[in-house]
Amino acid sequence: MRRSRLALFLTALVLAVTATLTGAAAAHASAQAAPGPYVALGDSYSSGVGAGSYISSSGDCKRSTKAHPYLWAAANSPSSFSFTACSGARTGDVLSGQLGPLSASTALVSISIGGNDAGFADVMTTCVLQSDSSCLSRIATARAFVDSTLPGRLDGVYTAIRDRAPNAHVVVLGYPRFYRLGTTCIGLSETKRKAINDASDHLNSAIAARARAYGYTFGDVRTTFTGHEICSGNSWLHSVDWLNIGNSYHPKAAGQSGGYLPVLTSAA
Repeated sequence: MRRSRLALFLTALVLAVTATLTGAAAAHASAQAAPGPYVALGDSYSSGVGAGSYISSSGDCKRSTKAHPYLWAAANSPSSFSFTACSGARTGDVLSGQLGPLSASTALVSISIGGNDAGFADVMTTCVLQSDSSCLSRIATARAFVDSTLPGRLDGVYTAIRDRAPNAHVVVLGYPRFYRLGTTCIGLSETKRKAINDASDHLNSAIAARARAYGYTFGDVRTTFTGHEICSGNSWLHSVDWLNIGNSYHPKAAGQSGGYLPVLTSAA
């Protein structure tokens, strides 16, 4: 009789513990499946220029359903998703036109910004159309701007995000290296390619330093894009696109899903 009661007690205990653990696991899974509000800010690398499938209502901002913020939202079902990233955006554009959805309830913010402030488009135009020396000179000017002026502009954006969304986890995404070096490739010289890659590294270092100063997570996409640079034979980046010049040097759909999305998913 005593053994029977003990067996019943142990069975009941096991069932109770199992139910508790199952309920906790279900609650955890539910929390993972439905995170809080997500706001995606930034420039064309966040809006998805070059990936196609643009949302018609986004107009010249060219927000794509193949951009990494849209893909992350589709996979994780946040309680709300606000996509304000816009093609051509600089830090001032983020401050003046993208922060509206942020609030104390915002759970996640992602952003890529700084490349346009540093003159990315003009650098690439100069390097494509002019000599090695002109390219290197323009890059030197951009690097000086990154050292002297960009940190303060980034501080302005990061402070505004913190003020408006004090409880949010903020992921600051960087930029890829553009070229695979040491391979035969029609187009820019090896000198130009290396200088452009080095400039991207310099920009990423500056962005990462300011992001970490605010306790934000820096998402480095250079690793995921390794092997998929221009001249790699399997590029996730557009080279010069003469038919649609705006696509030039932007991630293709594969770059958004294979280069940016895994980094955001890991960092979020």
